[in-house]
Amino acid sequence: MRIAPGSRVIPANEYRRERWKNQLGWTREIARGGGDGGEDWDWRLSIAEIERDAAFSTFAGIDRELVLLAGNGLRLRFEDGETVELQPPHDKHRFSGERAVTGELIDGLTHDFNLMWRRDRVQVELWHRPLVGPMVIFAEPHSTWAVHLIAGQARFADDSGLPPLASGDTAILAAGEDKLRHVLDGGGEALVIRIAPR
Repeated sequence: MRIAPGSRVIPANEYRRERWKNQLGWTREIARGGGDGGEDWDWRLSIAEIERDAAFSTFAGIDRELVLLAGNGLRLRFEDGETVELQPPHDKHRFSGERAVTGELIDGLTHDFNLMWRRDRVQVELWHRPLVGPMVIFAEPHSTWAVHLIAGQARFADDSGLPPLASGDTAILAAGEDKLRHVLDGGGEALVIRIAPR
């Protein structure tokens, strides 16, 4: 079985480090998909490096979900008065990209997985899953799945031709016209994301 077009494993050392849109922090972009491939994307995966308290960038038409990957916690203080604390090991929170929010460090810097998507184009689900033995992923036509390995090691136990995953790597599994079936085998923890067109 050949690798489906668009399916790939992205090693952690190939993530692209860039400034936040508001220039107040750094992020490492993992991947983006859909749209024109430039700033007009349907979805985007990145890891925010939060080194000090800072206002987040706002994104019109975007929903986002933040997952604490490393560090002792992050407080999200929204301008409308809501406060949410992301505690270790891997608390997460979903919110609208239009909402003004400041990230406050609870005790030292954090790394935070940042999933963003255009709510009028795609629907997205994110799960935090232990990886103990085989995990089967069924990707329906025209959907994209992503697996970010938080910790551990894993390999594709099928004939996909995809390389193994080390801690911090991400697999992008893109189904075209046909269904895809992948079996991921290993040990550790992963974020599993399903992206489907509306």
